[in-house]
This record gives sequence, C-alpha cells and structure tokens, in this order.
Amino acid sequence: MDLLRTLVAEPSVSSPDPRHDQSNRRVVDHIAEWCEHLGFRVEVTPVPSSPEKANVVATLGDGPGGLVLTGHTDTVPFDAGGWRTDPFELVGDDDQLFGLGAADMKGFFGAALHAAQRFSAGQLREPLVLIGTADEESTMSGARALLAAGRPTARFAVVGEPTGLAPVHAHKGIMMESLSITGRSGHSSDPSLGASALEAMHRAIAELLRIRDELQAAHHDDAFHVPRPTLNLGRIEGGDSPNRICASCQLTFDLRLLPGMSLDGTRELLRARLGALFDPAVLTVALDGLVEGVPPHTTSPEGPLVRAIERVTGRPSRAVMFCTEAPFFAALGMETVVCGAGSIDVAHQPNEHTSRNELDAASDLYAALIHRFCVEGRDV
Repeated sequence: MDLLRTLVAEPSVSSPDPRHDQSNRRVVDHIAEWCEHLGFRVEVTPVPSSPEKANVVATLGDGPGGLVLTGHTDTVPFDAGGWRTDPFELVGDDDQLFGLGAADMKGFFGAALHAAQRFSAGQLREPLVLIGTADEESTMSGARALLAAGRPTARFAVVGEPTGLAPVHAHKGIMMESLSITGRSGHSSDPSLGASALEAMHRAIAELLRIRDELQAAHHDDAFHVPRPTLNLGRIEGGDSPNRICASCQLTFDLRLLPGMSLDGTRELLRARLGALFDPAVLTVALDGLVEGVPPHTTSPEGPLVRAIERVTGRPSRAVMFCTEAPFFAALGMETVVCGAGSIDVAHQPNEHTSRNELDAASDLYAALIHRFCVEGRDV
C-alpha cells in the first residue's frame, strides 16, 4: 500500500497534447530505488524520442530464459472536476482505493514488487525482470524503444494491465488515421470555379464505410465480444463559410483490427481505394497515421503461461478489445499474456479505483509465476 500511495502521488500523465504531457521520471526513480533495495540490477534508460521520459528495467538473477513482469508508469489526463477525491492521493479502504492510476496501472508495481520481495537471486534458476515503460497511454514509445533495442530477452512475459486477474491471450490492434482532402476554393454561386473538398469527403466517407463492410465480411473471431473489426468516424472539419467552395477537409477515424490483420496492409488498402476516387489534378488525398499503430496480439491459449495463470486464478483465458504493450514483448520472442488486478471498466475516467484484496491476489499470482518459471525453471 505504501508503494502504491507513493506512485499515485507522482503525476505522470502522457498525452499527444503537449499541454497535458508530463515526465514519468519520478515514478521510474521510485521503482528503481525499490528494486535496488531488493537486490535487482537496475537500468534507467531515457526514451530516444522523449529524453524527459524513461524506461526502467530491473533484473534479479542471471542466465537465459525467465519471466518478465511489465507495466506502464504513465496515466491518461484527468478531469479534476469529476473526481470526488484528490486524484493524486490514494484514498479509501480495502474494498475501494481511489487514485489516478490505481487500476491502470500503478497498482501493478505494488503487487509485483510485493511478490518479488519473497525471492532472492540465489533462489532463481532463471531471471526475473521487472519493467516500467513510458508513454503507453499515448505513443507507446517506451515499449517501442525496448523492441528496437532487442531487449529484454526471456521466455515469458506478463503485462499487468487490469483484467480482473483473468488471463488475456488476445486483443485487437488499433490504427488512428487522419484523412485530408484538398480541393480549390471559389465563389459558391458557380461550382465550376472550385473543387469542393467537402463534397469529396462525402464520397470518401462512403468508400470508408464500404471498406468497413468488406473487412467485417472477411474477418470474424467469436473470441471477442465485438467479433469483427470496427471503423469509427471520429471527427470532421472543413470549410470556413457557406458562400465559399470548401478548399480543404479533414477526417479522423480509427480502426480496431483482429489478430491476423496487418496494420501496413490495411493502410495500403485504404490509400489505394481512397486515392482512386479522385482526379489528382483536381483533388489531392493524403492519409496519415495520427500515431503509430499498435498491432493485434495473440498467443496460444494452450501455452504454458496461460495454463499456469488459469490454474492459479481459476479463471479461463479470454480476448479483449483494448490495446496493450503485449505485441512488442511478443515480437521479442516471449509468450506474452495480459493479466492484472482491477477492472478496465474504471480506467480512463474519474474515480478510478482498485482494492486491497485484488492487489493481494495479484501479488500472490505473480509470486506463483515467479516460483514456477524462475525458481523451478525450464526443466520442470
């Protein structure tokens, strides 16, 4: 509880909007200090794209293989007026503990460190690695930096996002895109004087909805509550006056992709179909990612890590719609499962909370996994 109280008190908002974006270094420094106290070898590494942000990688034990326990150190921005308590103070009792990041996901570090303190390096046949990443809630630059560096290496990884301690073996990917159409302005009394970007966007939206229908017809997975890929039209802006032909129009939208669907392949499909709608001498079309996409994630529900978590928690594995850093650790060659205390339903909104019982259960789970995959090791 002291660990969680300390981390909640440290603001670490990440946002694409620089008005809200903050450093995570104080959170990282606390985690690093606690890990050093427990005998971990600790590295704090600035994120190349944001030197004021950092990842912390702490290793207990030596050798190949082992287990990674990982979480993000940042939170989303917050609406102070919607909170019944100070979002930077852990408030409540064992049943409900309120605070920004209590569930998503500073509570993870309290549970993971509480589990890790039960072991010494001499007990481990394979190493335990505890990671805190930067900017998961915005660009995922911390996880991307780890992937670019090709580390850590391990056999297994648990991403401690709030799942009610149900193991998550699959989640959708996300693309957030910006579509810009540029035409030519002119007096509205004579349409031939210009080329309306707003009318062109009407055609482009119709094409996007056709593409959505085609993707949903081609891809289906009943493991997900929403079993098809989705496309949401989020925001549109264009023109400046009703008596001027609109010269430019912008649309932002997102797509949620099922496992097996490619970010690059989907974007190329969109560019080809939208670009073919118009004469480029009259109207130009540009499609760009608002942020770099996150690929879908999947691992075998029959894998040893999934099965181990199911045995300890008594909960079957499932698929979820929200994104995590799991694909980046999977790309490093680890069987990667998402599993943590709390509910995603209370994340990203006022009065976010978790409970002492949930954190205790998460700590017991992580201790059981450390024993299975680090103490017992690969020969068991």
